[in-house]
Amino acid sequence: MIRSLLLNAYAAVLSFPKLLLLSIFCLSLFLGTYIPQLKIDASSDSLVLEGDRTLAVYRDVTKTFGSSSFLFLAFKPDNGIYSKQAREDVAGLSERLRLIEGVESVVSYLTVPLLYSPPVSLASINDGINYLSDADIALDLARKEFSNSPIYKSLLTSADESTLAIQINITAAAQLRQQREWIQAQYAIAASLTPEQVTALQQAEISLENTKQARYALEKKLVRETREVVSAYNLQGEVFIGGVPMIVSDMLGFVRADMMVFGSAILLFIVCTLSLIFRQFRWVLLPLLTCLSTCIIMLGGIAFAGVKLTVISANFVALLLIVTLSITIHLVVRFIEYEQASPELSMQELVRKTMGFMFKPCVYTTLTTMVAFLSLIVSGIRPVIDFGWMMTLALGVALTLAFLILPAGLLLTRPKRAVKNSARFSGVTLAMAAIAEQQRYLVTAVVAVVIVYSLVGVSMLKVENRFIDYFDESTDIYRGMLVIDQSLGGTLPLDIILKKPVTVAETVSEPLEPVNDNTLDDDDDFFDDDALLFENSESETSYWFTQAGLQEINKIHSFVDALPGSGKVLSLATLYRVVLDITGGDVDDIQLAIIREKSQGVIADTLIAPFLSEDGEQVRFSVRVKETSQSLNRSEMLASIDRFLQHDMGYAPERFELTGVMVMYNNMLQSLYASQITTLAAVFVVIMLMFGLLFRSLLLALLAIAPNVLAALFVLGTMGWAGIPLDIMTITIAAITIGIGVDDTIHYVHRFSKEIKLDGNYVAAMYRCHQSIGRAMFYTSFTIIAGFSILALSNFTPSIYFGLLTGLAMFAALVGALLVLPLMIIVFKPFGDVKV
Repeated sequence: MIRSLLLNAYAAVLSFPKLLLLSIFCLSLFLGTYIPQLKIDASSDSLVLEGDRTLAVYRDVTKTFGSSSFLFLAFKPDNGIYSKQAREDVAGLSERLRLIEGVESVVSYLTVPLLYSPPVSLASINDGINYLSDADIALDLARKEFSNSPIYKSLLTSADESTLAIQINITAAAQLRQQREWIQAQYAIAASLTPEQVTALQQAEISLENTKQARYALEKKLVRETREVVSAYNLQGEVFIGGVPMIVSDMLGFVRADMMVFGSAILLFIVCTLSLIFRQFRWVLLPLLTCLSTCIIMLGGIAFAGVKLTVISANFVALLLIVTLSITIHLVVRFIEYEQASPELSMQELVRKTMGFMFKPCVYTTLTTMVAFLSLIVSGIRPVIDFGWMMTLALGVALTLAFLILPAGLLLTRPKRAVKNSARFSGVTLAMAAIAEQQRYLVTAVVAVVIVYSLVGVSMLKVENRFIDYFDESTDIYRGMLVIDQSLGGTLPLDIILKKPVTVAETVSEPLEPVNDNTLDDDDDFFDDDALLFENSESETSYWFTQAGLQEINKIHSFVDALPGSGKVLSLATLYRVVLDITGGDVDDIQLAIIREKSQGVIADTLIAPFLSEDGEQVRFSVRVKETSQSLNRSEMLASIDRFLQHDMGYAPERFELTGVMVMYNNMLQSLYASQITTLAAVFVVIMLMFGLLFRSLLLALLAIAPNVLAALFVLGTMGWAGIPLDIMTITIAAITIGIGVDDTIHYVHRFSKEIKLDGNYVAAMYRCHQSIGRAMFYTSFTIIAGFSILALSNFTPSIYFGLLTGLAMFAALVGALLVLPLMIIVFKPFGDVKV
């Protein structure tokens, strides 16, 4: 009854083809106007696990210790970093950079205080500080300080004195943080909110999104203007740009370029391929209109709904073309077969027979592919989850438009009465049928080798990868990260937060007694008249600003600094080592308390505030990890720090936090492997159950799923052998392999079930299938493999992997469906023991 109603409704819709096409055109036109409003998100929120508390900790750290958003310029002067020309270039460039909107300050070796050039006393630590920009600076001492100082070593200048750093600090996003904190507080009491408060919360979320977009726009503009300033300034040397805002800006540029440029290129290639295969204008125009309408409606709908794309969406347009083209080619090939076999039929009859025959396999292929993409939603990673939902919806849109645009377009044309045989490329598919029939043992042996190869390769899969490898060596991101990593202390931020011991109460120092000058050595210049100003201080003393606390910090600092992949490490230990240098290693808690009181201005801002919270409860280690290091293992590095803090330092887990971009990125990567294996297993079970319902045979369901398992294992195994890591981009390849492979097997088995009824001959039915549905499968695979090879020209390495691996997946699915599957059908005879 339901099926009859649906068919009648479908026939009624197709009875007005002009109105139908006009309606689809108007919908595409309306939604297409929203495409320019598409938003792409590459913030830290989009690269973390769902519910990962590390993001909340990271935000708390930013609130407590200040924002760390900055751009980084690495400058290699032609005539040395300490030459007069280089210093003038840095001074002039810094002055111009300060004028850019959004720049809070510019830090370079000219603007930081020099404590060893000449050495200062603690009594005058805030007075008479020298700078490299001073006219009378002792240049030799300054060079020595930048090379050896615990503060500046490998931070502002490279060890070989060939490269210097200019750090452009970006104005903190206080409004963004305040809005986010208010929204989080409201969600914490969501159950008790009134309807008016819920409305206010919804409006606040819209305001927060607008603030975030304004922030992204500001940082994008800042990156662009920084490049313009650097380009316009006639620097005598080479400049490299780095920093998270630049990476985000450029990466989003790559994503947009890949979506538009390569999407258009693939579309153009599809047009050429369809022209070559079918050689009829209608078989180019109608599939093209279907693909374009699907892309426009989906992208416009996403923009209209306010949903943001992410970096993983770089391949969204390309995948839309895949799923849409696959459906339309199968419909076209079947229509041509009917047209050739029955040229006397009217166009209405040809369309009805084609759509009626293909409806069931197309619906099942769409549903099973949906299951494959829905497997991505359990990954726990927001961009992967969103991508899974978007592709699931896209499949439904593609199926609907293929069954509307193609038949409606055909109804407006006339059938070709004199149709030539269109069995182009059928020799390839027939050759595969012959191999399946005549070389059974060889095929079986090859399959066994492929299984072993795949399983070994899967065991070699890794999730540890270098972020720099995402980009071509010619890009600013790659070049900047490489120079900064190798010469200026690393790029990837890691923060270690320690809390004071619960057994050590915060104490208030007793008023100090007047100092007896006789107790001091004549040459001790620590206590001078200014120090007496603090002898009645009643300020609170932080545990961390005592000898015991600083020695703990120093021990941790040294451990982290020695880890493989660790770059520049900054903490209170940096100040402690300076103090030890100045005092000759003789300092006590009273002196440390006074140092904290006396430190102000640039000293406090540089050496204390970034590493000690205002209440003295927490200390921070700022670590810059060398992302380009071949020996870097993020997971092992974090595990080593965790073990050291718990076992060697005796800290309870609640006393410390590891956070920052590195931790969030590592958490996301480590979740991929387990989720990939478990979800793939679940997907195969669900698809096999769907096969059982479709084919009404457990044996046939097992035979149909086997080539897909083999294809997925082959692609994952190849990734393992090639050393291609599993990440947020390549995790989609297995789902694509399953989705496409399942489509091929469903179409093939469905057609085989029809052909076997003609004469009961398995071999003859196989040849007929290869010459009919096999050609449609070959056309689809050939077009997609060749089209996606264009992605190899991208600057974004994940897009290159996606193109090549998708091509490999298509090839594996095609071989599995046209070689392995028919062989198993002939051997196991799932349709009954009939004549062979």
